[in-house]
Amino acid sequence: MENILDLLKKVSLFRDIETAEIKSLLTCLSAKTEYFKAKEAIFLAGDKAKFVGIVLSGQVQIVKEDFYGNKNIVASVETGQLFGEAFACADIKTMPVSVFAVEDCEIMLIDYKKIITTCPHNCSFHSKLIYNMLRIVANKNIMLSQKIEFISKRTTKEKLLAYLSSEAKKAGCKSFTIPYNRQELADYLSVDRSAMSAELCKLRDNGFLEFDKNKFILK
Repeated sequence: MENILDLLKKVSLFRDIETAEIKSLLTCLSAKTEYFKAKEAIFLAGDKAKFVGIVLSGQVQIVKEDFYGNKNIVASVETGQLFGEAFACADIKTMPVSVFAVEDCEIMLIDYKKIITTCPHNCSFHSKLIYNMLRIVANKNIMLSQKIEFISKRTTKEKLLAYLSSEAKKAGCKSFTIPYNRQELADYLSVDRSAMSAELCKLRDNGFLEFDKNKFILK
C-alpha cells in the first residue's frame, strides 16, 4: 500500500494533496485495483463509460477501430498516467474506444462520479481533486489537438518529423524513446507501415536522424 501511495503522490490527479489525505480519498472514492495480462482488454468499445483508470504499473493503449477492423492508436498511457476521464466527463453512455494492456499491468479504477461529487464532509482535498481533474481533461484536449496536427500533415515524412520533433521537445533532448513499435507508430500516425519504414530509412540516410528500434536521435 505504501508503494502505491508513493506513486499516487506523483499522479497529476492527486497533485498538492498529502499522502495521508490520498489514503482517505481512496476510501471515499471506493478505488479498486485490478491486474491485466499483456494484450488483455481493460475496456472495450461499448462498455459503460464510468471509470477513470490510473496505470500503477505497465503501459496501456487507447485504440479506435472502424467498421472494417482497421486500428488507430489514439494514445499510449504509461505508469502514473490516467485514461478514460474524458469520456466519463462527457457523460456519454458507452466507450467509443477500447483500452488494452500493452504489457502486464496493475490498474486502479475509480468511479468518475465519486471524483466530481464531494463527500458529506466536504473536505478541502476533495475540492483539489476536482480541480486537478479539470486540468487533466483540459491538457488531454491539448494533446489530442496536437495529434490532429501530426496526422493532418500531407506526407508520411512530414507526419514523422512533426511527431518526432514533438517527442524530442517533450524529452528536452535530441535523444529520446517513443512508446511505440513500428506497427504501433504507423497506427498512431494513420500511415502505411511499409511506407513509414521506408521514410524512416530515407531520413536516416539523409542525416536527419538515427534510430534503433524505438530509440531516436534527431540531428
